[in-house]
Amino acid sequence: MSKEITVSAEKRESRGKNEARRLRVRGLAPGVLYGADRPAVAVSVNPKEVGRILRSGAGHNTIFQLAVQGVEETPAMIVDWQSDPVRDSLLHVDLKRIDLSKRITVNVRVQAIGDPEGVKVQGGLLEIITREITIECLPNEIPEQYTVDVSPLLIGQNLRASDIRLEGSAKLVSQPEQVIAHVVTMKAEEAPAAEAAVEGAPAAPAEPEVIKKGKKEEEPEAAAEPEKGKKKG
Repeated sequence: MSKEITVSAEKRESRGKNEARRLRVRGLAPGVLYGADRPAVAVSVNPKEVGRILRSGAGHNTIFQLAVQGVEETPAMIVDWQSDPVRDSLLHVDLKRIDLSKRITVNVRVQAIGDPEGVKVQGGLLEIITREITIECLPNEIPEQYTVDVSPLLIGQNLRASDIRLEGSAKLVSQPEQVIAHVVTMKAEEAPAAEAAVEGAPAAPAEPEVIKKGKKEEEPEAAAEPEKGKKKG
């Protein structure tokens, strides 16, 4: 989804760890802009502006205007970034020029809503297999997410990528049969385990003891038959 957002950037004349430290002291983060068959440009950006884009509804799929002071202004997208795991501060960001007239491939979130009939009525379990699909579309038509209703699903039924309704120029890139969510039965072994936990009875260990006793009683009889056969011979 295209946003009316402009992010300011400055061209970097030098690179390296020392330069990155100086930028962070100034409250900036290093990055690189590339794509559209044009030379890559080392830039510095405001990490707060980048953070707001990443936390928005469309996230890194947001198309925005990147204004590199004295160099160029172009539609762009965040394609990769690195953050400090402790301070959660932006360490580096990769930006890609976007041609609004050309189709691009992106991953879009899938949000499942509703309470499946197979869960409410049949006691099944809803499993979410994947939370995104891959589509191809024009940059200005990237959706924030796809919302799918799983309430009609019964046990044994599923929702696949091909069931998601795409709009505009969007075409499905993911495999059509890719399962998004399905309703399954509870595992059979969970029921006896749950009953034993409720009753608190140590009945399960007693069964092997009965089997062992049975084996001990059968062993003398099995050994006795050959001896009778020898006497008859």
